[in-house]
Amino acid sequence: MPHRGAKLSNFANNNEAATFAASVHLKRTPKITVQSKLSDKSTRFSESVIRGMTQLCLRHNAINLSQGTPAYQPPPEVKAAAIEAIQEGYNQYSITWGAPAFRDAIAQKMTTFNDIPTDPDRNVTVTCGSTEGMLSALLAIINPGDEIIIFEPFYENYGPDTIISGAEPVYVALQETSASDSTIRFTYDPTELRNAFSANTKAIIINTPNNPLGKVFTHDELQEIADLCCEYDCLAITDEIYEHMIYDEKPHISIGSLPQMRDRTITVSGLSKAYSMTGWRLGYVIAPEALTNAIRKMHDFLTVGAPHPLQRAGVVALNLPPSYHKALVAKYDKNRKLLVNNLTKAGFRCQQPEGAYYIMTDITDFGFPDDTAFAHWLVKEIGVGGVPGSSFYSRLHLGRTKFRFMFSMADDILAEACERLMQIKAKI
Repeated sequence: MPHRGAKLSNFANNNEAATFAASVHLKRTPKITVQSKLSDKSTRFSESVIRGMTQLCLRHNAINLSQGTPAYQPPPEVKAAAIEAIQEGYNQYSITWGAPAFRDAIAQKMTTFNDIPTDPDRNVTVTCGSTEGMLSALLAIINPGDEIIIFEPFYENYGPDTIISGAEPVYVALQETSASDSTIRFTYDPTELRNAFSANTKAIIINTPNNPLGKVFTHDELQEIADLCCEYDCLAITDEIYEHMIYDEKPHISIGSLPQMRDRTITVSGLSKAYSMTGWRLGYVIAPEALTNAIRKMHDFLTVGAPHPLQRAGVVALNLPPSYHKALVAKYDKNRKLLVNNLTKAGFRCQQPEGAYYIMTDITDFGFPDDTAFAHWLVKEIGVGGVPGSSFYSRLHLGRTKFRFMFSMADDILAEACERLMQIKAKI
């Protein structure tokens, strides 16, 4: 029986080898059923709805309020630092888990801003964006049968991330409630949250500020989650990519800063949103040393490392003064108020988000059969794109009357989008 690893070079000459190969191909090539070759994982989730809406906007020349791409440029001194790093020769691999100077800057920021004591050598892994950071973290901790609790609506990557890592997602709804000042808040039902925990729970994912709601988790909510994590001996994985974008003087609280959570929290963040550099792919994961070692292994074999010269520039970004973030929040706050005001006039139901740069609206009053039908109509007839709310839910019916807009746009483009939105009532 022939050896399956035999090479054609065993034949006397190349012509003989080519003739043999051709005859085998003609006689034995079977028909391939490509569908049967796909992994089960790849069939359990769809492509990104957000990026699909971006493509639809491009086809119809619509203003894209779908994808969370910042309207602004990175600070000039940060761009200059990237150019300088390239010119100075930082063009090869750095240490897989991050250039030392960048990890030092991250550790200092985490210790002072997030109130999480962080050692650059024991606790920091630099990743190719927070998206890769989240997946590396899950791959580092998940075993078959493990469950991950996810609040919904959720950033659309979390569901696929749990499937790719082999976990089973358990969803808890963030529900609308009326506060004493008549504003709408989003929070969870404590009973539903407790019932989501079990002996199989490995971790809970927290996104604060939240995408798509703009919800900022309070200290009391985080404390309740922390108590459950301790009771069920599980981890918290927290996505804090929008940590610098919080309005109305609300504080950002990292669950990892709570004393009982220091050894059971994985904090994921990055520079993409706060410094308007989504294309640079600079993220990081902060975790206890034993977890960090596992995360670094996963990261190494997923991506090897984040771009070295951009990490050098990241040091400059992380050392910008607090006034930089204050000015950026002021810009986004103006956009937030403008878009909420115009969406309300146009017939949407919505509240001002507490953080991030998204507004989740209710489209019930427009009379469309579902959010997807409304999304396509809005792009084609009004020339503005958003994201169907159901893409942020596991239980699709919860999002059929929801629709998300983002307000990270230049002033003139956002103003034009608002003018177009004013046409909705007339066209309906």
